[in-house]
Amino acid sequence: MHIALTLNGAPATAELSPETTLLHWLRETRGLMAAKPGCEIGRCGACAVLLDGRLVNACLVLAWQADGAAVITAEGLEALPQGRAARAALGEESAFQCGYCAPGMSVALTAWLLAGQGEAHEALAGNLCRCTGYGGVLRAAARARPG
Repeated sequence: MHIALTLNGAPATAELSPETTLLHWLRETRGLMAAKPGCEIGRCGACAVLLDGRLVNACLVLAWQADGAAVITAEGLEALPQGRAARAALGEESAFQCGYCAPGMSVALTAWLLAGQGEAHEALAGNLCRCTGYGGVLRAAARARPG
């Protein structure tokens, strides 16, 4: 199966089998390792990416479903003003300990900033952190989008 999409702002094509998830295609074929295989059932957020500006768990998306779409991974967040703001705020708040959840949290926070509405704790609800907690992440959200 052939797909063509925009990946972190650049055109990308692939030949893949229909059962290949977006997560595995990103990691195994494209070498983009920020999206992590956590639970692989859509509950932890470690594999979060933006698909046409919408937050999705890449473990639940078949790669062919991204055909024609724009995919932004944590590696591509610097191209977005909201992504830069999210990453800067997370760093300033020392929001993470081990960092396993950091890429997914960064993508989720960027999606929240792009949407421009809702509460930060609701936007980040699909992301699990097992070592730090969420205080620093929520402070970073407030820093990135004050008021």
